Amino acid sequence: MKKIGIITINDYNNYGNRLQNYATQEVLRYLGFSVETIINHSVNSIPYDYIEKESLLKKVKKIKNKSIQQIFQKIRSIKLQKKRMDEFKKFTLNFINESEYVVSNDNVPSSLNNEFDFFISGSDQIWNPVYGHGTPIDFLMFADEEKRIAYAPSFGISEIPSEYEPSFKIGLSKMSKLSVREKSGAEIIKKLTGRDADVLIDPTMMLTAEKWLSVSQPASCKSQGKYLLTYFLGDLPKQNKVRIQKIAKIYSLEIISLLDINCEKAFTAGPGEFIDLINSASIVCTDSFHGVVFSLLLGIPFIVFEREGKEPSMGSRIQTLLAIFDMRNRTIQNITDDHNIMRIDFSKVKAVLENEREKTIRYLSTALND
Repeated sequence: MKKIGIITINDYNNYGNRLQNYATQEVLRYLGFSVETIINHSVNSIPYDYIEKESLLKKVKKIKNKSIQQIFQKIRSIKLQKKRMDEFKKFTLNFINESEYVVSNDNVPSSLNNEFDFFISGSDQIWNPVYGHGTPIDFLMFADEEKRIAYAPSFGISEIPSEYEPSFKIGLSKMSKLSVREKSGAEIIKKLTGRDADVLIDPTMMLTAEKWLSVSQPASCKSQGKYLLTYFLGDLPKQNKVRIQKIAKIYSLEIISLLDINCEKAFTAGPGEFIDLINSASIVCTDSFHGVVFSLLLGIPFIVFEREGKEPSMGSRIQTLLAIFDMRNRTIQNITDDHNIMRIDFSKVKAVLENEREKTIRYLSTALND
């Protein structure tokens, strides 16, 4: 059996990251390959456990001159963040086949290239230079060129800063097969290399709702009654908060907010609980790409909000997704009547998914058989 090594972002704090890693693995297994995710510290090349301890020490130093109340709040925050990461690590250990070794830009085993028949770069924002990605490892430059396959990676931004263009041009030019997750990514590749890249759906959308529910876990923070779920990676301005509260009141829904550190059970919910929370929600309000993805897969009404805050705009990914599924009307700007907000037509989703899944299978079959 041929063996594939996945190079992605190993983020034990992000739902989309862990779930796309699992989905990529399962798609490749479906095609008949043995699959291993190579732990990649190309951005932060120190072991997971050390990162945990080091960040803890730094945080403790910062609270030295704080009040007793502030100190207790900070200690609680550190404990909850540790508990949250443990839940993500647990999901990874249970469902993702990770390597026992770590690679970084200055530490790639000389035997690595010969241990695998192919390497996959993707998915997630593994080519986002704003976060320090798009390194030689992220472009698989340690491997023979014919082994380098891009599977729906994302740049996360619509334009590469000029200082990164030379290295990105080299990395992209030497990939054997190229695909991306959004149209803006294909445009970046065309501009830098002149090559065409297939635009594929995110790996998470390759798995059925039934498959996802099989790895879900009952969420301990889930309400007994009906609820509105919020999942925001950016800031939540007051006007958006007021709008969400209004919607919840109209439909008599409790509000459950993922990532709300004031609610321990919600903040520490693992990836399996994330799936369960979306599946059981009456409606999802989100600025997250994967918040939209799982709402679509599980047939849950959703509203897309613009990402707010310092993080660069992630709108291109979500806009591509909404366009593919003819769901442009689900942005908050396009919703004018909150009393009809639950009316959403999922009838086209199944047919679109089937078509997009077939496109992905064709791409991977060609790339990996070559």
